[in-house]
Amino acid sequence: MNNKQSSLEIAEMVKNACIEAAREGFLDASISGLCSEGALEAAISAIQQLDVEMVVKKHSSK
Repeated sequence: MNNKQSSLEIAEMVKNACIEAAREGFLDASISGLCSEGALEAAISAIQQLDVEMVVKKHSSK
């Protein structure tokens, strides 16, 4: 696997992890009764708290 392909795979994994974190954060906030704006803030916060290093390590161990 070349460097560019590996970098793209890592970027794709991080993107997918961000999407999943946002979905979970939004859903949890919505279930808790927050309005759409509050749920969006929760989704953004979930992305900010994502452990990118863990995502990359997970990729490296494959």
